[in-house]
Amino acid sequence: MLETINLTKRYEDGELALDGLTFKVEPGEIFCMFGANGAGKTTTINLFLNFIPPTSGTALIEGIDVAKEPLKAKRHVSFVSENVTLYGNFSAIQNLDYFSKLAGKRNLTKKDYAAVLERVGLQKEAFDRRVKNFSKGMRQKLGIAIAVVKDAANVLLDEPTSGLDPQSGREFLEILVQMRDTGKSVFMSTHDIFRAKLIADRIGFMRKGRLVMLKTAKELANEDLTDLYIQYMEEQPGQAVPPAAASA
Repeated sequence: MLETINLTKRYEDGELALDGLTFKVEPGEIFCMFGANGAGKTTTINLFLNFIPPTSGTALIEGIDVAKEPLKAKRHVSFVSENVTLYGNFSAIQNLDYFSKLAGKRNLTKKDYAAVLERVGLQKEAFDRRVKNFSKGMRQKLGIAIAVVKDAANVLLDEPTSGLDPQSGREFLEILVQMRDTGKSVFMSTHDIFRAKLIADRIGFMRKGRLVMLKTAKELANEDLTDLYIQYMEEQPGQAVPPAAASA
């Protein structure tokens, strides 16, 4: 489970990036978070990963306070960013082997790695090629494969469909659904409204560091998500957070 409790982040220049953010992502749930650039989505992920410290409040992974026990917390989470960091002189297989061993997966074979790379849609001829020659979409698939192999209980995704073609995007959504169906908690920051609506169990909108809307997929079934997003992004900054968001 992923959880934030009154999580707040104010940077040194005075910018309030997160303002008392509270929500949970339950096991077996895909939670998609939308918001304009600067709304606080990536800051939320960075706090979960202990890349930056909170000003106040708490981020929890499997009930573990990330700021107090970061290494313990990170054992229970996988992360895929918009720009996946890989070793350019390693092949896809070598990168997967390296990151898998870092995650404690030491009994996997090249055959196992090949099966995962095939599952995420990377073409077979690329398995042994150096990653520095990969396109962004190919690097993204490899990043997803690394997250799949780690098999953590929680998954954090920051614009993970960036650079993926339509077929690869569909395959990626199928992987997320499989993760959810095995009981994983999936938190995805995205601008991809169409794809998110296909798989999300709950959807939240962030504006200026606050969660201003939180609804289930069932509640949004008859809504135009694009129109709703525009509506919430245009609300006046002083408007109160809706009760559903405040109690999430």
